[in-house]
Amino acid sequence: MSVPEIIAFILSFLVLLPTIASLSKLDQWWVRDFDFPRLQISTLILFFIIYCAAVFDFSSFWEILVMVLLVASFFYQAVKIYPYTIFAKKQVKKYRGKDEKRQISILVSNVLTTNTKYQKLINLIDRQNPDLVLTLETDEVWEKELEVIEKEYPYTVKIPLKNLYGMHLYSKLELEDIDIKYLISEEIPSIHGKVILRSGEKLDIHCLHPKPPSPSEDETSTNRDAELLLVGKEIDGKNSTLVFGDLNDVAWSRTTELFMRLSGLLDPRIGRGFYNTFHAQYPIFRWPLDHVFHSCDFLLLKLKRLEDIGSDHFPIYIKLVYEPEKQDLNGNTEEVEEEEAEWAEEKIEKGIHPEAQPE
Repeated sequence: MSVPEIIAFILSFLVLLPTIASLSKLDQWWVRDFDFPRLQISTLILFFIIYCAAVFDFSSFWEILVMVLLVASFFYQAVKIYPYTIFAKKQVKKYRGKDEKRQISILVSNVLTTNTKYQKLINLIDRQNPDLVLTLETDEVWEKELEVIEKEYPYTVKIPLKNLYGMHLYSKLELEDIDIKYLISEEIPSIHGKVILRSGEKLDIHCLHPKPPSPSEDETSTNRDAELLLVGKEIDGKNSTLVFGDLNDVAWSRTTELFMRLSGLLDPRIGRGFYNTFHAQYPIFRWPLDHVFHSCDFLLLKLKRLEDIGSDHFPIYIKLVYEPEKQDLNGNTEEVEEEEAEWAEEKIEKGIHPEAQPE
């Protein structure tokens, strides 16, 4: 066996590991983090398919097997990200009309607590002029700096924290029945309540920022998964709903896909693009961590990733129109299978009562 063939075998095995990990149900951080860079992994696999095709003569079973596994792995990764390309069918239709009273616009920004470029975000808010602004990782310093926008945003929910999970909601529209919850952890808040449109119609809102699976934050994805699935289960398609925030999960992960099925919510990025919001400073390593999901009774006016504000996240902006009469124009989420429902229940139970789980 030649040196190039040996290299092909070794590197092919390594590049197959992310797919093998993604297929597993293990929730260790290093396994679940392979869910994030699917585009990068797909590109790497494609490179090794070409490399192996060049160095193998396919005279042995092992060469054929490696090539088959690489091709299968590439298609697995590609299928996962395909809905978030411009080639897929759009799940949410564009709005054509002028009903301003039913419009709602949202700007979501993980500011990065240590970021001191406060004015960049303030200027961005002035230009985009959203109805709701959700800031994440905001502490007392950020709260003080953002006081200048409160003249335009009289309805506020403020949770300044030093642990990177502070959260502030600023709204031009009246808020009602606001409840700050700590669903899984006493350190991680979320905001729940209603927002009243200019038409007088009320929408449920849920603002989330669960912990990511990482060696510095949470050794497993259990808490993140439990929070998302718990909210998804509680929504259950009952009311007109918006869920937005930094979910610390990508749109194509098993957890987020199941969250959408449980909640019946739609993703306006499907058929339009990735809208990668993290990492702002490293173009090669980017994926969509900041999300806005909504029930099927909204149509899309505008969706865009905004410019850098000095954070490790780009802000994201969306403008929707509440159109319950036209909800049939949109696509639907798939039904939850029994096995998925059981997995969700297990995750939620483990997240809420970790002490009850066997070691």
